Amino acid sequence: MGETEKRIETHRIRCLSKLKMFLLAITCAFVSKTLSGSYMNSMLTQIERQFNIPTSLVGFINGSFEIGNLLLIIFVSYFGTKLHRPIMIGVGCVVMGLGCFLKSLPHFLMNQYEYESTVSVSGNLSSNSFLCMENGTQILRPTQDPSECTKEVKSLMWVYVLVGNIVRGMGETPILPLGISYIEDFSKFENSPLYIGLVETGAIIGPLIGLLLASFCANVYVDTGSVNTDDLTISPTDTRWVGAWWFGFLICAGVNVLTAIPFFFLPKTLPKEGLENNADIIKNENEDKQREEVKKEKYGITKDFLPFMKSLSCNTIYMLFILVSVIQFNAFVNMISFMPKYLEQQYGISSSDAIFLMGIYNLPPICIGYIIGGLIMKKFKITVKQAAHIGCWLSLLEYLLYFLSFLMTCENSPVVGINTSYEGIPQDLYVENNIFADCNVDCNCPSKIWDPVCGNNGLSYLSACLAGCETSIGMGINMVFQNCSCIQTSGNSSAVLGLCDKGPDCSMMLQYFLILSAMSSFIYSLAAIPGYMVLLRCMKSEEKSLGVGLHTFCTRVFAGIPAPIYFGALMDSTCLHWGTLKCGESGACRIYDSTTFRYIYLGLPAALRGSSFVPALIVLILLRKCHLPDENASSGTELIETKVKGKENECKDIYQKSTVLKDDESKTKL
Repeated sequence: MGETEKRIETHRIRCLSKLKMFLLAITCAFVSKTLSGSYMNSMLTQIERQFNIPTSLVGFINGSFEIGNLLLIIFVSYFGTKLHRPIMIGVGCVVMGLGCFLKSLPHFLMNQYEYESTVSVSGNLSSNSFLCMENGTQILRPTQDPSECTKEVKSLMWVYVLVGNIVRGMGETPILPLGISYIEDFSKFENSPLYIGLVETGAIIGPLIGLLLASFCANVYVDTGSVNTDDLTISPTDTRWVGAWWFGFLICAGVNVLTAIPFFFLPKTLPKEGLENNADIIKNENEDKQREEVKKEKYGITKDFLPFMKSLSCNTIYMLFILVSVIQFNAFVNMISFMPKYLEQQYGISSSDAIFLMGIYNLPPICIGYIIGGLIMKKFKITVKQAAHIGCWLSLLEYLLYFLSFLMTCENSPVVGINTSYEGIPQDLYVENNIFADCNVDCNCPSKIWDPVCGNNGLSYLSACLAGCETSIGMGINMVFQNCSCIQTSGNSSAVLGLCDKGPDCSMMLQYFLILSAMSSFIYSLAAIPGYMVLLRCMKSEEKSLGVGLHTFCTRVFAGIPAPIYFGALMDSTCLHWGTLKCGESGACRIYDSTTFRYIYLGLPAALRGSSFVPALIVLILLRKCHLPDENASSGTELIETKVKGKENECKDIYQKSTVLKDDESKTKL
């Protein structure tokens, strides 16, 4: 082997190792960014309770990530290809870490969390605590003391979470468009789907870790270490419970900063994979780089921004794909963001269990689906037309399967005074006067404070006082109330803290729902990589980075920001009882009408996804009318630019990207 051949071989190995290093680094970046995102989505309920804010405001906080993202996405996507892409990604990871740190700050700036309660106000949790008393001296009531009301300003600390989420969104901006375009530019055409599938797998590992972390933190009391948890009268299943949401954000901040380090050591460009040992091509690439630098100095880097935007806007298939993505993203952002809350309210489990089950049942099937989808694209040389059909029909199959979830339901928890009478008869509407009855009218009980107890008759009551209980034994969460005049049983009437369980039938429905969710996740993830290939290969090579950025921008503006807000407002409309703050103001919702909640959570996404199949079918029709080259006679092609009679404008932006490979690859089919 001559000196030249050795130098070329060394160059090839070095470039290949750098590409693999970039793949590993960008996969870690996807892990860290999705870790932070999934943790944030999982902590929405905890944030809602910590700051006593409605779900619609929590939705706005969640959507603020998209605001930060869209502020930079178009410019980063375009200018990123002109600048040093790996360094820009590294800077983005550092900024994400800063955003996560800002979100944890309120915990260190606020006082200890206080939850509404009727049984621990006097500090006496002994058996001498009489709850139903004619003078009601031991019952907590909203105060009008101005000095205590001013302390409620601490709830404005949620602004730190809002700003931190915006900063995190700004930091995440360069990772997706610049990372994917870097892979597309420097990897083999047939290897690109597999590489992107592996990177997307990292986007599943991150949420899995994030959900496990969120499940752990949600099960730890927010002020653990500074309070005696044995004295708490609430458990993780209680809607007043707040987990250690701040702790996970600190971990996410550290992970994001560590992930940024490798990107500062990666090159700006690489030779095309498979062409590293071709001296002429290497020489030509160096000459192209020099010409590109001269062009930048002469014309500037903004010269072709508007032409690229015009070209993408006139690309019918590309614009329809964006429409499909926006509609479906409206559905999925709602389903994913509020799934823990749905599992809590529908099946009566804790936030910690809901987050854990969501991760275990959904993320592994999605991860497997991404890998299989990428392997199928590589193994069978799937064309763009075939990829579009695979993505569309698999999505339709999963959509039809989704309707089975409407059958997996549980009834509302019977809470006396809200949806059930004292005789145990369900009530259709909440009536204020029904909170009191003859059995507790003389107890002088507060009507708005949420401190539920479960009677041994299977009914729940807003508080032990409203259940007519006069005595209590035990301490903390193990407290038992006795001599409850409103609990009608044959023996001794008693109650324990918390809502009554929904029963074994509801637990079985939960298992069915989770199994169906796992199947749906696998089928839909199979369609993800083929669908993404349609997006990437309906554009010119030089437009890909900007095209991916514009696609992300549109989904952020028209789905990521508004969807959590209007979805949260719809959820608020199903609230049956709001929490009460010290000054009598409404806090976070404590219990929802689970039937209406279910119709909104499942029905609205179903309607949105159903409408998305109309533009998807139009894409299939347009691709069918586009003329493809003879695949048996081509080598390494995507789609070529052709003109069909009467359809020139529909196919004009689909181009050939031919690559002359080694002689043994010249007959590769796509």
